[in-house]
Amino acid sequence: MKLSDYAKQQGVRYETAWRWFRDGKIQGRRVGAHTILIDEPARSASPVQAATVVYTRVSSAENKANLDSQAERLVAYCAARGYQVSKVVKEIGSGVNDNRPKFLALLADPNVGRIVIEHKDRGTRFGFRYIETLLTAYGREIEVVNQAENETEDLLTDLTSIIYSFCARLYGQRRAKRKTERIVQELEAQDAPG
Repeated sequence: MKLSDYAKQQGVRYETAWRWFRDGKIQGRRVGAHTILIDEPARSASPVQAATVVYTRVSSAENKANLDSQAERLVAYCAARGYQVSKVVKEIGSGVNDNRPKFLALLADPNVGRIVIEHKDRGTRFGFRYIETLLTAYGREIEVVNQAENETEDLLTDLTSIIYSFCARLYGQRRAKRKTERIVQELEAQDAPG
């Protein structure tokens, strides 16, 4: 396959794929002056081949630029581990709630054998072990690239997440209340005889 097609399949920019080729991280050959063909590993003939999917997430649209850099780091990690990435999924949504349709679709898809994420909180802020245990029970896995160094760090991260979650909900409720009051005032102003 052409290097440009390989880059699209892996969810990275062409320049990144070219660097991988140049550095020997992916195998391929030059054909002519401007064409590079990537030698894909032979795919198994088994009817159901468990796919490796990279999942990236940011909490808000303000951090959207981070999605691409997360994807590039994770695809490079997978290439170094010898994983063939079948898809890169990028999502914007809070890790506190479960309103992330792309992540839920990955969890529900039995053809996805491995989900690779950068940190636990990219998957979920709470209940990560439940997800991990359920996937393992079905012969699947979720692989976290950057694990916490120790239990104290993990506990502090959880505490911070809980405080962040409650603050976000509190401020969201206040904003919703102000917005509702503003709408009521505008409607009353429109209905007032003038």
